[in-house]
Amino acid sequence: MGRPRTGHQPDRQQCRLRSRAFWIHAHGLQLRRARRQRLYLKSGDAQVKLALVGDIGGTNARFAIWEDDTLHSVRVFPTIDYAGPEKAIEVYLQDLELQRGDIGYVCLAVAGPVDGDLFQFTNSHWQLSREAFCADLKVDHLLLINDFTAMALGMTRLKDDEYLTVCHGVGKPDRPRVVVGPGTGLGVGTLIKLEGSRWMAMPGEGGHADLPIGTAREALLWTRLMAEHEHVSAEVVLSGAGLLLLYQVSCALDGIDAALKSPAAITSAALAGDPVAAAVLEQFCVFLGRVVGNNVLTLGSLGGVYIVGGVVPRFTEFFMNSGFKRAMGEKGVMSGYFKNLPVWLVTAEYPGLMGSGVALQQAFGSQI
Repeated sequence: MGRPRTGHQPDRQQCRLRSRAFWIHAHGLQLRRARRQRLYLKSGDAQVKLALVGDIGGTNARFAIWEDDTLHSVRVFPTIDYAGPEKAIEVYLQDLELQRGDIGYVCLAVAGPVDGDLFQFTNSHWQLSREAFCADLKVDHLLLINDFTAMALGMTRLKDDEYLTVCHGVGKPDRPRVVVGPGTGLGVGTLIKLEGSRWMAMPGEGGHADLPIGTAREALLWTRLMAEHEHVSAEVVLSGAGLLLLYQVSCALDGIDAALKSPAAITSAALAGDPVAAAVLEQFCVFLGRVVGNNVLTLGSLGGVYIVGGVVPRFTEFFMNSGFKRAMGEKGVMSGYFKNLPVWLVTAEYPGLMGSGVALQQAFGSQI
């Protein structure tokens, strides 16, 4: 017989969980102490400071410490809760027990063309002055890059379990790769292989190019969209809000009541077998295929295609079986161009942050 129990004793599983929780807590404290100590290490007479990377979209801002080619202490902040990026970063630093001046290098990936001192975020109320940002947070070096420049660079660090193959093929190593991502908006970027292990990411605003039309029904949908928008860009449809708009104009075209009120509701209904929602989601995938196909032809992107962003991974199986591939290759005499083109659906959690780190590393090298 075992020893009699006196009062309540936790079982072995509880003990293991508590031990694991204690280890995680202790490990976190250890990391914070190490980072604070590193701030006061001397390199000659210069103080060694930390590097911060950010990926700022229309809905969320993601921040991390970049150290030893790795992301640490990733946090996500809803942009609507903060007046600007400086305020969100202040909270982030407080969470890590860091202060203004502890960060020497910052790279922020932002949605929109990057030029001049003042940047107005696309799909967000935030704006940023480079000069004011550095003065406010006591930052020595600020690098602003297009969000899909970062996203493209993030593709160079993907692990084998961070993507799914949509279209099998063999990409040509000396040709560009295109990165397309429906999210709050629609981003498009290009990745070019350089000598050795270096890559160059080319920014662009391909999401604001015209929405391509391939069928009579799509022309009717475009006509209804044109009645409400001065310019019917690909982003008008290929985004989270765009899925809802596509559902609404499709229902109006067919004389059906638009009962679903959010992109999430449309996706859920489609996956549950609702024929109207499923048809709209299928049309979304087809439009995405047409946009990708146009970019491949324009850029000669025979290196491959990456589908990124937060929208498509919510209906992965549906997307895999959709008309995406067919629509991508419906290019008349150039349809054969897509025969051996690989397409990957990226499932990595923070590719934009990783790309910001790569950009920072390429810009400042051994300084960080």
